[in-house]
Amino acid sequence: MMLSRLTFALLLGAGAVSAADTQDPLVAQGAYLSKVGDCAACHTAEGGQKYAGGLAFKTPFGVIYSTNISSDKSQGIGSYSYEDFYEVMHNGNAPKGRLYPAMPYTSYHMVTDEDMKALYAYFMQTRPAATPNRDNEVGFPFNVRTGLVFWNLVAHEDSPFQPDPAKSSNWNRGRYLVDGLGHCGECHTPRDTFMAMDGSRYLKGAMIEGVMAPEITATELRRQGWTHDSLTRLLRKGYSVKGGVFAGMYPVVEKSFAYLTDEDMHAVTSYLLGSDTPLPEPAPKPVTMDASHPGYGLYRDYCAGCHGQEGQGKPNVTPSMYTNATLDQASATNTLAVLLRGIPAQSYSQTERFAPMPSYAKELNDQQLADLVNFLRQTWAHQPSALSADDIKTLKKEIVEAHDE
Repeated sequence: MMLSRLTFALLLGAGAVSAADTQDPLVAQGAYLSKVGDCAACHTAEGGQKYAGGLAFKTPFGVIYSTNISSDKSQGIGSYSYEDFYEVMHNGNAPKGRLYPAMPYTSYHMVTDEDMKALYAYFMQTRPAATPNRDNEVGFPFNVRTGLVFWNLVAHEDSPFQPDPAKSSNWNRGRYLVDGLGHCGECHTPRDTFMAMDGSRYLKGAMIEGVMAPEITATELRRQGWTHDSLTRLLRKGYSVKGGVFAGMYPVVEKSFAYLTDEDMHAVTSYLLGSDTPLPEPAPKPVTMDASHPGYGLYRDYCAGCHGQEGQGKPNVTPSMYTNATLDQASATNTLAVLLRGIPAQSYSQTERFAPMPSYAKELNDQQLADLVNFLRQTWAHQPSALSADDIKTLKKEIVEAHDE
């Protein structure tokens, strides 16, 4: 089944693999799975060779740099046996020492032996990169990696993927991709006191790098009116009628989800939405532009020029405010983060792109930000719209602290 999906993907150009890859079905399967696992996005520094590592990750304990996972035998993983590779992927235990759980082995342990062998076959023939690994900037006592032995005892269990017999094979495939290789929970799940994923709040949303990785449970996605079509378009193209991705989700779409086969994409959306069958697309909230609202003038002066007088947006320029999922999140964190930080220009294809969103951090004070956010939520979302200047000040502090971690 996997190879038939993969062959279909290759014929459509879904995965750019070399001629050598296509001669070996196992390597070709691994090339596809490496995209599902988003390996290149984390292990490739800006301007660096693919898989050479060096990308910085800010954590509460310091800066951790991704490692070289090319086939180079000295700096990369080219000298790894399959058993070495398995231990790294399942338990974070590398030949040269333990890895921090910034490497999502806490999700990858669900990957089957069949898929793990395909990944190993692929990585053993990638282009070697002689780039040395960077030293992490982690202070005592967190730089003593023997402590990770105890962390794993408390926070990690190397358990295999267990299909739910009450669910369809399609739903189970989606769960395998989302919870395992896709490791979506690593960003979208709050952490407990041990900095492990809190299973009781799985996919309930978490702050990361100054934005909220939103709640993506089936209950919340369906409340917001997501459908298979809108979710598929977001994950494949980066935007849909529900808005566009930004911050850390943009490279995830660009380098990972955009390459999923149609069959795997439907499995992912089925799991996230909790339904194999199409869902009805709800009607947008009736819009009334309240000219007496203190945020109306701010919207007209700062937003309407790009997003439209009625919030309709402009193709290839700005997203629509209608049915915008960011506005409809329970917390106003991301709406405020976008106003404060802006969004760089994002290109999804040669013909599809969004213009940059400017930052208004220096132009709007806390009361003005509260008025504007309240107007946006009152007009286009189904959320409370009574934020005060003090509420904005608190949210700004959370955003700044999460960005600096």
